[in-house]
Parts: sequence; structure tokens; C-alpha cells
Amino acid sequence: MIGGGVAGLSAAAALSPHAKVIVLEAEDQVGFHSSGRSAALLHYALGNPPVRRLTQASRTFFETPPEGFGELSSRLPILTPARADELEGLESLAGDLSPFTKIDWLDDQGLRRECPVLKIGSGAAVRGFIDRTALKLDGHALLQGYARIVRAAGGEIRGSARIASIARAGGNWRVETQRGEAFEAPVLINAGGAWADGVAGLAHVRPVELQPMRRTIIVFDAPADVDVRALPFTKTVKDEVYFGPEAGRIFASPMDEIPTDPCDAQPEEYEMALAAHRIEERTVLKVRRIEHRWAGLRTFASDRLPVVGFAPDAEGFFWLAGQGGSGLQTAPAVAAIVESLIAGTSWPVPGVSAEELSPARFR
Repeated sequence: MIGGGVAGLSAAAALSPHAKVIVLEAEDQVGFHSSGRSAALLHYALGNPPVRRLTQASRTFFETPPEGFGELSSRLPILTPARADELEGLESLAGDLSPFTKIDWLDDQGLRRECPVLKIGSGAAVRGFIDRTALKLDGHALLQGYARIVRAAGGEIRGSARIASIARAGGNWRVETQRGEAFEAPVLINAGGAWADGVAGLAHVRPVELQPMRRTIIVFDAPADVDVRALPFTKTVKDEVYFGPEAGRIFASPMDEIPTDPCDAQPEEYEMALAAHRIEERTVLKVRRIEHRWAGLRTFASDRLPVVGFAPDAEGFFWLAGQGGSGLQTAPAVAAIVESLIAGTSWPVPGVSAEELSPARFR
């Protein structure tokens, strides 16, 4: 397994009853890039119908975690307000979400009650809905829980294991790290996140043309009279801005998608200023000082579906990439799919097919 983010670790845990799994992570800690910089929510406004089905299939895992994980989630309602010119989009989004969750409609008074910091009225929010089933996830606890399963089954997780070469020989894949370590296995799982196409290139496997996108988060203080803990996660109808409570402060994103090369993503001044500007447009809050900021990569295939399955052009090379920001909330279901495709267990997610996730769809 190449990649120690949530995709790699969850799949490694699912496969641990069937084989010894070795996870090679380039950084010195797991979940360093996308998995560790996620907003860490489970909700249905993210992605397309297959992603929503994967999210739905993962929900029970987060609500009643297996032994050894501890508490993985807590309720955090998600509010979607709309201006008068956004009402058509609001109705459309509600229709998209209705097969997956229950929403409550709100008038202007309801919006004010649920989120007192919103601007309400002419030129501002006039209607919206709230999904009270959404969950705030503990990404760190999820990663560590999966890591414990891997190790308890005799598997290994190797940090600082940046890949130098990959070759196929004698029915096995041979992977060498820059430190000179070598590993062999009949199945090589490429969970390299933003670097997954690069991993494929080392193995002389055709890439699937993934595109990493940078997203920026800022954190700032709320006024003393605002109970941050009572605020919902709030997201505009279009991908303009979201914000929510974060350890006694407020975090916000301009929902930027900036194409970039695989990298240790860092926030840039423009996107931080854009987040602050959009918060002040939509709410009565003032971003007087940014207390913390970060950026992460969300990596997409061209159709914005995950890429999960054996490569059509290389025996034993398995793709696990392209989660595009949904990696945490879909990890349990996607890991079960990996187990099904590799170990032959029953297919776990109704309404999602192996064919629509397969890398063969790009041929």
C-alpha cells in the first residue's frame, strides 16, 4: 500500500484479515496532507449521487464505531441559506439531497434563530434549509483506529518511506524507497492521493489524469457575545463560502479550487482575503485578525468520482484515488469496496457499481 492517508489506512485495515499489509507513507506521520487538513464533516451536500451513496453507506460506522475507535462523530447541523436570487438553486439542491437525508425548511425568522450571525432580509438571506443529521468527524481518531487494526493484525506502517522505484517481476510488485528499503507483494495499492498519477508513472502504468485542487481555510475569533458552540456549519448554495465552529473560534473557506501540482499546500494571501471578504458579505461578523490558516489538496478525476479498482493495463496494480474532498466521510464504504474487489467479499454498497469507479472507465 502506497499512501498513509485515510484511504490507504482504511483499505489496509479492511484487508488485514486476509493478508499482511505494509503501508508506505512518504511523510513521517500518517494523514499529513489531505486527510489531516479536512473540514472533517459527514454531509450530503458534497459530491454527486455516487459519492452521496458512499457517504450514506459509511454513516453507521461513524455513529456506532467498531471497538477500538472510540467516539468518531458528533452532531453538527448544516445550514444552507439563500438570497432571493439563489432560491431556484436552493430548491434544486434540496431535490438532490432529499433521497439521502431529511431537511427542514426555514424562513427568515428560522434562519435568524439557527444562525444569529447571518445577514437576513433584503439583499441577504431570505430562506434556507437545515440538515440536522450531519456529523462532525474526528479525523485523527479515525486514522489512529485504522492504524491500530493494521498493526494488531501483524501489518506495518512505515513513515518517511518515499518511493524511489517500482517494478513488476516474477508475479510481484517490487517497491524500493529512497532509504534503500525494498518490499514485494502480488498486489500494489496506489493510495497516493495527489501523487497517485506519479506513483503510476513510476510503475509504468497509464495515469488517470488526476487534478489536485488547493482549498484554503482561515480561523478567526467571534465577538464575545456570539456563542460559537451553538452555530451550525453554514454553506452557501453555490460554492462561495462555508463557515462553522472550530475550537471556540470560527473557521471559514472561500471554497476555492485552485489547480496545482502535488505539493505541501500552503494558503495564499488572495484566498485568505477572499474568505474574509465573503464572510463579511454574508454575515455580521468582522474578520479583524486571522488567528490560524491552512490549505489542503482535494484531488479529482475528470468525472469527480473516486477511482477504485485494478488497472486495466497492469496486473495487480490497484487504484485507490480521486476522493476529491470526500475521503474521510466515505472511507468506511470505500474500504469495504476495496476488500470486495481484492479479497472477494460481497459487494457492500447498493446503488454504486464497480464499473463506475473502475479506472478502466478512462480507457
